[in-house]
Amino acid sequence: MSRDYEPQAGQWYEDLDSEEAFQVLAVDPDEEIVRLQWPDREIREISLDQWNEMDLDLALPPEGWVDDVVADDEEDEEEDEDEDWDDDEEEDDDWDDDEDDDLDEEDDEYRDRE
Repeated sequence: MSRDYEPQAGQWYEDLDSEEAFQVLAVDPDEEIVRLQWPDREIREISLDQWNEMDLDLALPPEGWVDDVVADDEEDEEEDEDEDWDDDEEEDDDWDDDEDDDLDEEDDEYRDRE
């Protein structure tokens, strides 16, 4: 019994003939190409005709699967935060230098009072 599913980017499917799961990365309706990725990170492109010949079922991502797109986005956000933090540090260094000068003067005044 054949199950017909339209390829949907981000969705996992199982090829019932080969018993292999894969994820659809992208669908190009103009070129009639479906881009697939297997759990071993292998990427292949197939035609929509090949897609329609496959006996498929919906599947869940493999256990422990980390989506590179999400992981890359999180890394980019962390890098952006680090860059912002570095910028703040430079500003803080200037501020700290002025504060240290004030503290030295206050310490001298404090010592004079003793």
